[in-house]
Amino acid sequence: MTHETLNKPGPHPTPVSQPFWDAAEQRQLRLQHCADCDHYVFYPRQRCPYCWSAALDWRAASGRGVVASFVGVYKPGHPAFAGDVPYVVALIDLEEGPRLLSNIVNRGPEDALIGQSVEVIFEAQGDTALPKFQTTDETPA
Repeated sequence: MTHETLNKPGPHPTPVSQPFWDAAEQRQLRLQHCADCDHYVFYPRQRCPYCWSAALDWRAASGRGVVASFVGVYKPGHPAFAGDVPYVVALIDLEEGPRLLSNIVNRGPEDALIGQSVEVIFEAQGDTALPKFQTTDETPA
């Protein structure tokens, strides 16, 4: 078996995170929002990490953000990703406030990415769609 024939591991949705993955299938980025303290929340959870309220609903997100940090991956942690190296894993500060870990798909690890504006795209992987990001020509505010 070679890396070309291996399936890439995908997400394992839970009852709490399922709405996030359902939205991704529809090519939408949705985040939890706390009705009590007005914070957006990511990663999905049962209670708001700011005020401990259970009044969390799901809202559409802009899909825009700024790269806070990144790393280049040259040796993948799973053999199915061997054909993708090098690739970029980045922390994205979303406009709504939460920080999300994802990939930058249109730039390499040798690029200066911190502070770059990005927007979400969705990449099919197996039975699901993964939110990933690409840089834009916009300058962050």
